[in-house]
Amino acid sequence: MIFGPYWDGSRDNHDSSSPLEYITEQINAMAPFESDNDKGVTGGAKFVTSTVGNTIGGIGRTVGGVVGAGGRGLGQTITSATGNAGKPVGEAIESLGNGVEGGAKNVSKGVEDAGKWK
Repeated sequence: MIFGPYWDGSRDNHDSSSPLEYITEQINAMAPFESDNDKGVTGGAKFVTSTVGNTIGGIGRTVGGVVGAGGRGLGQTITSATGNAGKPVGEAIESLGNGVEGGAKNVSKGVEDAGKWK
């Protein structure tokens, strides 16, 4: 008995005849698949890549949002503190923050879509 319970046949409560078949049965039973094309190893890979893609996408969106908000806040502070003289610099920093945030959102969406095999 190297893998799994009762591979010697006693008290065996599953239909698989090998550890590989048992693992495949378990993957098919637990992963939320959408169609018959999403079963077995392919479905398991889609489940894992979707989870990883969503996680990385969420982190990217969070970082982009923080950088964007920081850029807007810094830009508005410079504009408020310096008046018309610093307004172009403040607006440029705000614009840069907005650009980073928008870029991060687009990249994050692409990562999530790739994780879903779109």
